Amino acid sequence: MGSSDDPFAGYEIPIGAWAQSLVDWSAVHLRAVFQALKWPFAETLDWVTRMLTHAPAWAVLIAVALLVWQIMGVRRVLWFVAGFCFLGVIGVWRQTMITIALLTTAVLFCVVIGIPVGILIAKKRRLGAVVRPVLDVMQTVPTFVYLVPIAMLVGIGSVPGVMATMIFAMPPAVRLTALGVQQVSPGPVEAARALGLTSRQILLWIELPLALRSIMMGINQTVMMALAMVVTTSMIAADGLGLLVLRGIGGLDMGLATQGGTGIVLLGIMLDRLTQSLGQRTVGEARWYERGPIGLLFAAAMPLRRRKSGVPRQPHAA
Repeated sequence: MGSSDDPFAGYEIPIGAWAQSLVDWSAVHLRAVFQALKWPFAETLDWVTRMLTHAPAWAVLIAVALLVWQIMGVRRVLWFVAGFCFLGVIGVWRQTMITIALLTTAVLFCVVIGIPVGILIAKKRRLGAVVRPVLDVMQTVPTFVYLVPIAMLVGIGSVPGVMATMIFAMPPAVRLTALGVQQVSPGPVEAARALGLTSRQILLWIELPLALRSIMMGINQTVMMALAMVVTTSMIAADGLGLLVLRGIGGLDMGLATQGGTGIVLLGIMLDRLTQSLGQRTVGEARWYERGPIGLLFAAAMPLRRRKSGVPRQPHAA
């Protein structure tokens, strides 16, 4: 009867037992390696967290205003400052700063690792055939599955949460970087090669600038996927807004869950708008370093540089 209900009875592959054995073996023999890998994440997260949580609120608001002015223009500054002030008045300022530190650390490592890997798989097709299935696994494995091996091999807390977030959020940065480089028109590349530019110069001066919009889109998706892991990583004691939501769910506290959820939603909207603006530039619009506070600094520094270099001013026409 049992065999008719389950035609594969007696033929199952013990994949669960194999996975558990692999994790147990890694926890015994490779724990020192994982602890060493943990160090750069811990140092970066600790530095960013201390900078954000110890800075006065007015300094953070000024930094937000300058960043939004530089990337999106002066018209959006008021909305972003008002959004951060709202996060403060609902009582989640510190948790928001911790969440931003977690996201900043995770996205930083995603960019530092993901963009070079994307360039490599765009240039080397055989490497891409190996890396793409790994990216598929990273992107399709349920997020909760990451927590078990991370907790066993690295421990619990915010640093393991950042590492789990990085694994889940990195694939878009890799894929869209590779796609952007592959879709660069061959015309400018051939013209640069005819002028004698090296492969590195062509990559830095031609291909990456032309692929910038696709790369920035990958960073935008990476940020959004990292934010989606905020609540999940709170299950291994990662601090921030996600932990408020988890405590609210565990204690059936609707108020606490609403506080954390509102903070996550508002922060996600602002980060999405900000990262979408990266790399967007219409014809005739000034470059990023020609506008905003950086543009003002350059404009103020130009007369000083001319004075130091001894270049005389052009006389005004009569």
